[in-house]
Amino acid sequence: MAVQAAENDGIALNMDDEHLNDSLEKPGLISPDKEDLSRVLIVPFSGRIRGGMRPGKRIIVMGIVDLEPDRFDISLTCERGSNKEDLQYDVALKLTARFNDRQFLRIARVSGKWTEEEASTAYFPFIPDQPFRIEIHCEHQRFRIFVDGHQLFDFYHKVKSLSSIDTVRIQGDLQITKLG
Repeated sequence: MAVQAAENDGIALNMDDEHLNDSLEKPGLISPDKEDLSRVLIVPFSGRIRGGMRPGKRIIVMGIVDLEPDRFDISLTCERGSNKEDLQYDVALKLTARFNDRQFLRIARVSGKWTEEEASTAYFPFIPDQPFRIEIHCEHQRFRIFVDGHQLFDFYHKVKSLSSIDTVRIQGDLQITKLG
């Protein structure tokens, strides 16, 4: 299955990550219109957000939940310039879908400290073995999170420098079918 990026200034592959280096023959950025990305959109996934986040920009993750899921995470992080060995980079937004208690959580980490977890949602939107579409819209004061076209919640920015939000990380019990 061919997988394509949805926007020109969207996600660039982070070739520093070992699992991506093992997947490709040549290091460097891959142009979505020239390559079949299905072989590199493996979970766990890490990719650069070209130009960082800014108001009006959005990240789209389309995928399929695994048949017997426990959880999956989607994180927007600030990794450029941080020490690769230092796992304490800022996390502007971490979305966690937990299936055992049907929670869709969000949290951030700033200067090495996690913020208070936010958990309230109108409903749990994910079903095992079913496709989904998550959109993260960046606005001046907040992220707006949509699942399958329905706005679920807002998450107010904890990391104030939006342009420093430069990486998307995805891990857990899902398959990525499209990313942009």
